[in-house]
Amino acid sequence: MANSKSIIRVLVVDDSALVRDMIRAILESEPGIVVAGEAADGAEAVNMVASLKPDIVTMDIEMPVVGGLEAIERIIAEHPVPILVVTALTGVRTAFAAVSKGALDVIEKPDISLENVRNLISKIRLLAKVDVPAHLLTMRRQSGTVDAGGVAIKKCFSKGGIIVIAASTGGPQAIHSILSRLPAQFPVPIVITQHIAEGFTQGMVDWLSTVTPLKVRVARHGDQLAAGNVYVNPAEHSMRITEHGMIILGEKEARQVYHPSCNTLLTSVASAYRERATGLILSGMGDDGASGMQAIRKAGGATLAQDATSSVIFGMNRMAVERGCIDKVLALADIPAELMQRAGV
Repeated sequence: MANSKSIIRVLVVDDSALVRDMIRAILESEPGIVVAGEAADGAEAVNMVASLKPDIVTMDIEMPVVGGLEAIERIIAEHPVPILVVTALTGVRTAFAAVSKGALDVIEKPDISLENVRNLISKIRLLAKVDVPAHLLTMRRQSGTVDAGGVAIKKCFSKGGIIVIAASTGGPQAIHSILSRLPAQFPVPIVITQHIAEGFTQGMVDWLSTVTPLKVRVARHGDQLAAGNVYVNPAEHSMRITEHGMIILGEKEARQVYHPSCNTLLTSVASAYRERATGLILSGMGDDGASGMQAIRKAGGATLAQDATSSVIFGMNRMAVERGCIDKVLALADIPAELMQRAGV
């Protein structure tokens, strides 16, 4: 947690001095943020977290001596602190494993573009506030499994239904937990929009695929939705679903602050599936997804939201709850069973 003077103290970990200098320059240009120290490898990072007690750590993954994954595991075990993975595109496939180790989010290494600079600063300010020990305790309570083996499929969705999930910061670990507890014979398709950097979607899909019997894939233009499949909105495109269950990918919408847009996907599902849609909004910053959940509710569909306690950031799900468009607020541990019940499992 940030100190009493509200100064956020950051430990920057990267084997490149150039990258460390860039991150320092970006962060220290902002009021209320200081770089408390720099580490060139994971071993230094573990020692410096213990001595400096920073409010947040930015962590690269591919480093000498001790890599980022081992460092994250040791930091979380010994001195829990918010960790933001900052990685190059070449490290994306490994980076999402860091979320399983306790990191809170994964972003691309910043460049001089204004969008990337703002994204890094906003993530630092947001994640520095997370009570990591409390979050870890909550996540450990979610670690049980739902026994769905051999359960007969009831045809509640004989006319064709869909589950649509919207998520942002804290979403990957929530989605990971949910999908790991759904059975292979899940009778409806699942479509997901997760705020993520361009080029990162495939890495997240590969990571999710390791924990679920469902077929997780990056959505493609023209794909026909099928039960037992999970389609993840590619970061480079807006995504819509037609009334015939076809995926339509379009250009990113300039007016949207967050990419890919949760509202775009949710609103299209509301229009196409109406009362056969179940919308779920998870952890995340901002308000993207709230109006889309309203559209599903107005169309007669079911609306669910992850609760505050199990969310890394109770932001966009909070906005949906406050707008009065959520039928049920659930702890992360209870979401898989709720989805199975609604799908007829």
